[in-house]
Amino acid sequence: MFGKRKKQAESAEAPDTTEDAATSELGSGSGPYDIDDVAEQLETQSEGRLDLGSVVVPMPAGGQLQVEMSPDGSPQGVHLVTDHGRITIAAYAAPKSPGQWREVIGELTTALRADNVTSVTIETGPWGRELVATNPAADLRFIGVDGYRWMVRLVATGPAGSVVEGSPLVEAARAALRETVVRRGTDPHPVRTPLPIALPKELADQLVAAHQQQLAAQQAAETAAATPVQPQAAPPPVRKARRGAEGSAMQQLGK
Repeated sequence: MFGKRKKQAESAEAPDTTEDAATSELGSGSGPYDIDDVAEQLETQSEGRLDLGSVVVPMPAGGQLQVEMSPDGSPQGVHLVTDHGRITIAAYAAPKSPGQWREVIGELTTALRADNVTSVTIETGPWGRELVATNPAADLRFIGVDGYRWMVRLVATGPAGSVVEGSPLVEAARAALRETVVRRGTDPHPVRTPLPIALPKELADQLVAAHQQQLAAQQAAETAAATPVQPQAAPPPVRKARRGAEGSAMQQLGK
């Protein structure tokens, strides 16, 4: 699952999984996959998958893409929006030996409880521990998987009751994670650093254009607000006809 050659070298420490490395075939639902194992397969099975650089994720049926932009216009989060909720998949740098997710989930649990979240529980899923948090604003389920020098994390977010075991959102989230491909790359990254997101060129161009239009509209609004309003000159007073001893001019003409 995490790389045939690499997994053999770490067999003593590898997490318990239900799929053997020999069955790590794209489309088999035995992922998440390491790009080194499925690169050739990915070339012929790219349809319906979104290449985000560090991760290649499948688009759920009827799903839509939501991109979260940073102030400088670069993507900092990509979400798959479904009818049942939102799915966010991101990859992080990790050490060669697995175990980072166990540390991360412990820290997440502590942080959420400190924030007085309504409920925080640990459940067991296909890849091990999963964190479920309920809150008045939204319910969340965190799923993590350790790979070779990477860790992938999925967050499923939806309304109350949407992240319980067996729900449509949880089933869709796990199905997406089973077909996710992680591209760690060779660049050095500090442990736990999010691996960079790279959008497809056509989508990136559309977002850049939209971001520039938004900035231009914002600047125009700020300029208009800062420009003082010039007072308009009052219209000249209407001069009334003078009345003489014989009455007004019109009255005089009428005589």
